[in-house]
Amino acid sequence: MQEHTVKAFDEDITRLRGLIAEMGGLAEAAIQEAMDALIQGDDELAKKVVKGDKKIDALESEVDKLAVRIIALRAPMADDLREVIAALKIAGVVERIGDYSKNIAKASKEIGPNRKKFEPLTLLPAMAEVAGEMVHDVLTAYAARDAELAREVIATDEKVDAFYNSIFRNLVSHMVENPSTISSAAQLLFVARNLERIGDHATNVAEMVHFAATGNYPPDGDA
Repeated sequence: MQEHTVKAFDEDITRLRGLIAEMGGLAEAAIQEAMDALIQGDDELAKKVVKGDKKIDALESEVDKLAVRIIALRAPMADDLREVIAALKIAGVVERIGDYSKNIAKASKEIGPNRKKFEPLTLLPAMAEVAGEMVHDVLTAYAARDAELAREVIATDEKVDAFYNSIFRNLVSHMVENPSTISSAAQLLFVARNLERIGDHATNVAEMVHFAATGNYPPDGDA
């Protein structure tokens, strides 16, 4: 590449990374705000999360357009192409994380005023904290090209899965013993499932970060 072309490519990559970071920051905040809305019964905050998801969607569209532009105009090779493709895939996954937070916000409005009587409600914030930390850490790994941190994120997903299994058993027992609460309990189970999916998607991003940094996906069971 000529010098001016290299500079233009570097500027495009910097912009691409910036868009991913902005998407990730919004998605991370959405997880926390959706859970706050759930715990506090704050319908206005839930509406804010739902509305804010449109910004994440718009950023994903920007990433898509920029990535296609880079490939078309810069014809990146090897490591550079790998980075562009990884950013394209990561943006799609982060957008899905935003969707899961939106789902949680919507579910919070469907749970009745007796939400504090549900024991699993004490476990959900802890589960959300771990899932949120996974999202935070994987974005840090992406920014730093840190394959080791990416592997740590993958290992952490086991904690989210354990939370989900515990909450699932607790809620099923609660529904059996308290049939009148089935509707609200089902919404809480839906929330737990969305948090579990956030953990899965953070793991997917970690695998892509590992690939972008090393050229290889982490082997199964690597952590």
